[in-house]
Amino acid sequence: MLIAHKIALDPTQAQATYFAQGCGVARVAWNWSLAEWQRQDAARKADPSLPSPSQAALRRLLNTLKDERFPWMRDVTKTAPQQAIKNLGQAFTRFFAKEARYPKFKKKGRHDSFRADNGPATFRCEGKRIKLPVIGWVRMREALRFAGRPLSVTISREADRWFASVAVQIDHPVPVRENQAPGGVDLGVMALATLSDGTVVEGPKALRGHLKQLRRMSRAISRKVKGSANRRKATRKLARLHARIAHVRADALHKLTTGVVRRFTLIGIEDLHVRGMLTNHRLARAVADVGMGECRRQLTYKAAMAGTRLVVADHWFPSSKLCSACGEKPAELPLSVRAWSCPACGAAHDRDVNAAINLRNLAVSSTDSNACGEDSAGRHNPAVKLASVKQELSHVLFGYG
Repeated sequence: MLIAHKIALDPTQAQATYFAQGCGVARVAWNWSLAEWQRQDAARKADPSLPSPSQAALRRLLNTLKDERFPWMRDVTKTAPQQAIKNLGQAFTRFFAKEARYPKFKKKGRHDSFRADNGPATFRCEGKRIKLPVIGWVRMREALRFAGRPLSVTISREADRWFASVAVQIDHPVPVRENQAPGGVDLGVMALATLSDGTVVEGPKALRGHLKQLRRMSRAISRKVKGSANRRKATRKLARLHARIAHVRADALHKLTTGVVRRFTLIGIEDLHVRGMLTNHRLARAVADVGMGECRRQLTYKAAMAGTRLVVADHWFPSSKLCSACGEKPAELPLSVRAWSCPACGAAHDRDVNAAINLRNLAVSSTDSNACGEDSAGRHNPAVKLASVKQELSHVLFGYG
């Protein structure tokens, strides 16, 4: 299994400058290869006899043009531009499989990173330091926590801090879990999550709590002269605040998802259309502050690691409107109604708790279904689909928690 450990670095000024150069090389290689991919694809549509673009051909083409057009790429490790083109190839693979959007051009200062695969002595970790190509040993804030074969390292920047994400190949046998009660998880805006046993997990609302500070810092930047040192200082302060908000949110999600997979061996969740929810201008900020997509990602890979079965309800499954006691579904149930009584059996429900119970019941009912989503009578059950375990075990990121 491939698992990653993200570690904060403590580089010198020269090392930080080298990291910035590596990110710039990787960004230029990505943008050049994306433009070349689009050019070759347009030419192939005009002349079908031409070959389709590929990341391998683009890497060979870049090697022939590097000395003439990009001689400064020689100042950093050769893996930075090569891995950027490989990442573009993987991005197009996910796009063609309808798993991601069409790749975009990268902008300086946005998600800066570069990657190095572990070839012959490309990098290695010893205690609280890591040896990287060209630059040598760099201090880390903590030692690598996983014992196994390091495969790659990604150097990235968040605000003014540098991190190394080391991917390690480890042997992780799936543990044998004791017989525990199943559970359902209902994500929300008012509360981070509501569990089927009635537990309500309050979210940190990191963005909401720092919104005034964000606005004040943004106004301060707008008053600074473009290109001035004061504007750069104010921009760094704003970036640090954004990083803090992201870390607070990630910490809460890691604590929630770890606790859920430890408590339950069978979990039911919803297949939320987060992108569609973000189009609602009244709820977009609150939905983004929750991190629903990240919560599902963490639940997926942590459940697979812990031996927990994850069942994802269909997008149209009426978890909130369905009475968990008798199965009756009221004609209308506006989002503003947080508590309601069933018109058929009279059972009183809290909207979120009822949704979590319905998700738990759906997960329990799916245990009688086979992997194709069919019940014991052979009928297709469209409300149930098992979470895919193809992706979550290949790229696991333990960043904070």
